[in-house]
Amino acid sequence: MSAAALLGGLINAPAALADIEVTEAWTIAEGGRLYDKWNAVLNYDMKNASTHPSYPKTSKQKGEGTWRCKECHGWDYKGKDGAYAKGSRFTGIKGIRDSAGAAPDRIAGILRDKTHGYSEAMIPNKAAAALALFVSRGQVDVEPYIDRASKKANGDAKRGARLYQTICETCHGLDGKLLNFKTPQDPEFIGTVASDNPWETLHKIRNGQPGASMPSLGVLDLKDQVDILSYAQTLPKK
Repeated sequence: MSAAALLGGLINAPAALADIEVTEAWTIAEGGRLYDKWNAVLNYDMKNASTHPSYPKTSKQKGEGTWRCKECHGWDYKGKDGAYAKGSRFTGIKGIRDSAGAAPDRIAGILRDKTHGYSEAMIPNKAAAALALFVSRGQVDVEPYIDRASKKANGDAKRGARLYQTICETCHGLDGKLLNFKTPQDPEFIGTVASDNPWETLHKIRNGQPGASMPSLGVLDLKDQVDILSYAQTLPKK
């Protein structure tokens, strides 16, 4: 099924754009952003949300964040078998790797089941279709590209510098410090995140940042994306 058939137009699009036939690449990237933080993409207010009913009571996160797909299934899509196998993000919930290649309509239906509990008011059908398409066709096996023990990406940092400095530099700056994701007292830059959580960084390189103007680079070769990640890991952390 085509992305246009799945979506039937752009998510949250103005009337003048609603009939534009979107590509599968756009739809997968939008699905990746929804996987990251669907409420930011859809402008759905979750500020006072209670903890997700299916989120394990023994786990450490609370409230709004527990409704994010990545919170249980991980940035590496492996859940309890990946980077979230231990630590403050451990839930014991499996990842989504087994759903790679599955029928998108079946995946979209899972979002509505009792375990997941996403109503159409929360994630409309068009958005659910995009998220399902990402799970089916947009996720990748990250193991060949990021060493789990060292967190080092195995790309070519010198080649990644050319890509970063001609695509990413406009927003992040040549030294990666133009955008501070936290505070002056406790800064967090692209170099910080790339080194501390390379799986999250690769996901955002591929799909963009929810609720922000960061572009998706998912149409580049995966090698290009990993090279950018490798270069980002050389940038200042503080």
